[in-house]
Amino acid sequence: MNIKQLEEDEIRVQIFKALSDPARLEIIRVLRDKGDEMGCGEIGDNLELSKSTVSYHFKILREAGLTMTRREAREKFVTLRYDTFNKYLTNFLDSL
Repeated sequence: MNIKQLEEDEIRVQIFKALSDPARLEIIRVLRDKGDEMGCGEIGDNLELSKSTVSYHFKILREAGLTMTRREAREKFVTLRYDTFNKYLTNFLDSL
């Protein structure tokens, strides 16, 4: 295996670890259904998760390259990274 393949495999491992939690799958589903960015608090309220729990899940999704977070004043907004899904998980969002 070459270095590029090893790096790609590490990305895949991180993605699949992030997707192994039902709460994170539900966050992805909520974002997909919305089709646009959402406030972190709004997502947490929809899923009835505490602020610290939802924050933890957002961090894992962001580090796996599945979401992006944007800050505006005191609010954070999350959106899906469709480029990652298209490259590593073709049609995954349609299967949710």
